[in-house]
Amino acid sequence: MKLKAIIFDLDGTIADTLPLCIAAFKKSIEPLLGKSLSEEQIIATFGPSEEGTIRKLIPQYEAQGVSDYLVHYENLHGTCPDVFPGIKELLELLHQKGIQLAMVTGKGTHSTRISLKQFGVESYFEVLETGSPEGPNKVNGIRKVLKRLNVDAKESLYIGDAPSDIKYCKELGVPIAAAAWASTTNADELIPLQPEYIFYYVEDFKEWIATVLDSGEFGG
Repeated sequence: MKLKAIIFDLDGTIADTLPLCIAAFKKSIEPLLGKSLSEEQIIATFGPSEEGTIRKLIPQYEAQGVSDYLVHYENLHGTCPDVFPGIKELLELLHQKGIQLAMVTGKGTHSTRISLKQFGVESYFEVLETGSPEGPNKVNGIRKVLKRLNVDAKESLYIGDAPSDIKYCKELGVPIAAAAWASTTNADELIPLQPEYIFYYVEDFKEWIATVLDSGEFGG
């Protein structure tokens, strides 16, 4: 079978943006809440987009919190100025090989576009599906991408760093390459879920995918 499309996650896969997200949450939520929040308290609300996180933590100040978050997220983006080393070269290789590229992320639309613009990689992705404030929505996002790109689940590959990414892909029958190259990723949480592939370095994934594309054979 030929590989036709690759779908990327963003946080922890394209770039090490989790510390940036947490810093922006703390700066936007804590003044409105009137107390400090730990990283663990913030991360425990993840699943929905940022709007959903803010809704959970300060529902009475949701609109102000979201507005403040996006300002801080953009202002603090200098703390995460670029993608992981090797990602741009990977995207360029896939583009040159004619692979359709998409992104499905749990992030909100506005923060996603801020990051893609900051990183200079926005033009690589033909389809972009972002998160929902109501809750995790990656399954629907991946379904929409497959339909819009007109590819079968087995002709695609998802790249993501979270245990939930593996669960969603197995539900849809989409092969997943678990990305374990971020400092915030715990590979011990990924391995028991049996992703089809797992990579600890971007360069290793790039070499593997180049071999797959050159052979023209993908999957089993």
